[in-house]
Amino acid sequence: MNKMNNITFGALGEKHAVKFLKKKKYKILEKNYKTKLGEIDIIAEKDGYIVFTEVKSRSADPLLSGVYAVDRNKQRHIIRTASFYLKQNDCELQPRFDIIEIEIDRNNSKVISYNHIENAFIWEGGYAPF
Repeated sequence: MNKMNNITFGALGEKHAVKFLKKKKYKILEKNYKTKLGEIDIIAEKDGYIVFTEVKSRSADPLLSGVYAVDRNKQRHIIRTASFYLKQNDCELQPRFDIIEIEIDRNNSKVISYNHIENAFIWEGGYAPF
């Protein structure tokens, strides 16, 4: 099988992340939520939280962990987009920001590992320490 392009690879990772969250009893509210402010890969609900999830798909043995790609600028875009979503959807749940890093073999599309980081960064001006 030929190596897939990055867009297809990212979409595959997001598809696996949705399955992963469903197995963990998350209720999926939105996938690929887009506004002019930014995009959120998955919006889900569980245990009184509305969870805004960024998915990072990586090949086997990447040089850098996917969490490093969620820098301060990316966090700001996610937070702004989440704020817009909450204003549009009248939600009373506590917001939380997660990252799911998925390592996938590009040759056979199989998941090698998941790394689900709950509460990876915070809303009020604080940022993750990576």
